[in-house]
Amino acid sequence: MVFPRLILHKHKADAVRRFHPWIFSGAIKTQEGEPQAGDVVEVYSDRHEFLAMGHYGSGSIAVKIFSFEPVSDLSALLTEKLQSAYQLRQRLGLVDQPHTNCYRLVNAEGDGFPGLIIDWYNGVAVMQSHSIGMYQQREWIATQLRQIYGDRLKAIYDKSASVLWKQKTDPIGDYLWGESQTGEVLEYGNSFQVDWETGQKTGFFVDQREHRRLLAEYAKDQKILNTFCYSGGFSVYALRAGAKQVDSVDSSVKAIGWTKENIDRNGLDNAHAAYIEDVFTFLKECDSDYDVIVLDPPAFAKSLSARHQAVMAYKRLNQLAINKLRPNGLLFTFSCSQVVIPEYFNGAVTAAAIEMGRPVRILHHLTQPSDHPVSIYHPEGLYLKGLVLQVG
Repeated sequence: MVFPRLILHKHKADAVRRFHPWIFSGAIKTQEGEPQAGDVVEVYSDRHEFLAMGHYGSGSIAVKIFSFEPVSDLSALLTEKLQSAYQLRQRLGLVDQPHTNCYRLVNAEGDGFPGLIIDWYNGVAVMQSHSIGMYQQREWIATQLRQIYGDRLKAIYDKSASVLWKQKTDPIGDYLWGESQTGEVLEYGNSFQVDWETGQKTGFFVDQREHRRLLAEYAKDQKILNTFCYSGGFSVYALRAGAKQVDSVDSSVKAIGWTKENIDRNGLDNAHAAYIEDVFTFLKECDSDYDVIVLDPPAFAKSLSARHQAVMAYKRLNQLAINKLRPNGLLFTFSCSQVVIPEYFNGAVTAAAIEMGRPVRILHHLTQPSDHPVSIYHPEGLYLKGLVLQVG
């Protein structure tokens, strides 16, 4: 099969030779053929040396590369990659684990599937494509998932519309196989209801699994504030570990509803309070007597142009939290903004500490778990940053 060819400018091939999986539109010198969004294209240097193959896109990222070698059978390549992703999760001990039955199966570039996320929720595979090329492979991917999981698979849900077409309303997803399922999952023995149809991302933030577990180690007999709580993951872990009081805060009515449901389903409602309120406002007005505060906001910046404002927002948020901690209290603080690299995030938190003038020590550097692997050639895949601080 003959694919459209893209020829790069003289000095733009170096990044591809270093195996970076993105090619920006400005790097393209000429093209042979008329590729449409989602088409497979071949990429060549200005000397007509083969460099890579990938899916063509109409945005600033013109190509998302899935192979740095010529590919004669795309289905065979993707089958191999999907099997490799599954085998990694087996090796990590996540597959068929009795106390944890939700995890990430495919993490985009980190698993060689640029633009594709697949999360596993106790028999339901939830897909989210961030590129037209991967979206066009959804039926094939569904077939492969059925072969890999067999009878363990109950349904496959595609939730790509919200990210591909930027819908402002709740997107209507599509069950590629199976029927609507109730989203009941376990994570280290804690029970959660996951709403992949109307919830954020794929329904649950499985990337915070290990950090929720870490919080539990510090939670006994503590008064804890969980901000941007979404469906109450950190709150459930803290209460199960013996926290004397947990306050959950989110501006979303729906999120607080999910939080209350998850607290109730674990039988932990005696020491819990929920607040539907803007987190910045809550932190300004609440008492200064928390032993532990969790800051897990949504992405403050989704583009480089918004990065400076995001860094300033992280600084203000952490200032407010530091001010509300008791002496020797702990702050679990996170950023999931991809464009805010760890150095900028750490700098914002440091600036907040300086402004507050209190002794602060770093106890833990946190990042995404091993089922969210990052290609060493694609540092942009490291999106989740976190610190655990002790504030004197």
